[in-house]
Amino acid sequence: MAGRRRLPTLPDVTLAVSPVGSRTDRRAFVDLVWRLYADDPAWVPPLRSEVHALIGGVKTNPWFRHGRAAFFLARRNGRVVGRISAQVCDLVQAREPGLGQWGFFECENDPEVAAALIGAAESWLRAAGMTRAEGPISLSIWDEPGLLVSGFEYSPTVMMGHHRPHYGALIEAAGYVGVKDLHAWEVPVAHGFPEIVNRIVAAGERNPRIRIRPVDLARFDREAALILEILNEAWAKNWGFVPLTDAEVAHVGRKLKPIVIADQVRIAEYDGVPQAFMISLPDVNELTRDLDGRLFPFGWAKLLWRLRNPQVEWFRVPLMGVRPALHGSRTASLLAFMLIEHIRRTAVANHGARMAEIGWILEDNLPMVSIAEAIGARIRKTYRIFRRALG
Repeated sequence: MAGRRRLPTLPDVTLAVSPVGSRTDRRAFVDLVWRLYADDPAWVPPLRSEVHALIGGVKTNPWFRHGRAAFFLARRNGRVVGRISAQVCDLVQAREPGLGQWGFFECENDPEVAAALIGAAESWLRAAGMTRAEGPISLSIWDEPGLLVSGFEYSPTVMMGHHRPHYGALIEAAGYVGVKDLHAWEVPVAHGFPEIVNRIVAAGERNPRIRIRPVDLARFDREAALILEILNEAWAKNWGFVPLTDAEVAHVGRKLKPIVIADQVRIAEYDGVPQAFMISLPDVNELTRDLDGRLFPFGWAKLLWRLRNPQVEWFRVPLMGVRPALHGSRTASLLAFMLIEHIRRTAVANHGARMAEIGWILEDNLPMVSIAEAIGARIRKTYRIFRRALG
């Protein structure tokens, strides 16, 4: 009709979740976080090559020798707005049959997107015969477990996750409840620990049966295998534990070798037998923040130069363990305090460290919580793992 004004056509708003299939999908899966965290000053860009290797299958990650995973992207009108993984691990099944997991959860602050992503992961897990779902686990308890629920203002240290504050509510809205908290503790290291700790360490240093030694980088493969042997024994009864396989031990050793500093990884021997260890890593995130996740063409050279003698404010203690035969004994505590102090000294003297992050530590790991409190540490961040039954 003449004179009638034509109304604008509204675009179709369609949300679709689809499996990652093509190389383009994989790039979109990895690159999404650059847009989601663009305004977050605490976020540190991950190394793209590391994320691609983590999800790349058996050729780049030995987890896939005993695990199967699917990866999904959510798109609204063709624009990527979220991602998630779903995975089943044979080692988890041996411990808790029927427990599937999901991870790599990232999305816009949109309940519809979150519900669609989690629903896709759950459907995949049901089809795999799972009766319960747990997450986020990306991909393994040894990678980046848990969702950050406190400490959003702090940048993540090396090999730790960082998330947007709205994720927790989105996950809970999908019917999940928290089952375990993992804490990251911070402690000032520049000026030493409380006097009672110093006295314990001094007593240990007078004991001829005890030797605290750095790792021998000339035979790093054997040293890494020894450390991870102690780790598998020490953590065997921890909540969520799955053992590292021989292939994963070798893989972890290769990954850590470029950032391992001999004086920051120590082994405690008692009567000549290795009984405990502690690994402290320079916070490589301080050294990679300006690389924007890219090692090529010049990032590798910059990082290798910075790692020659890293000077960083923060170190992170990701792993520490004492063989089970000593658990609950005074010797176990003594070795732990000695390892911590010996590593503190060299981190400060040789690398300019001022602070250390210890963890993660399970909320109910009372022996480690007691040690953290004794050296004056406090909880800096909390990560939460959620579960729900699959009806």
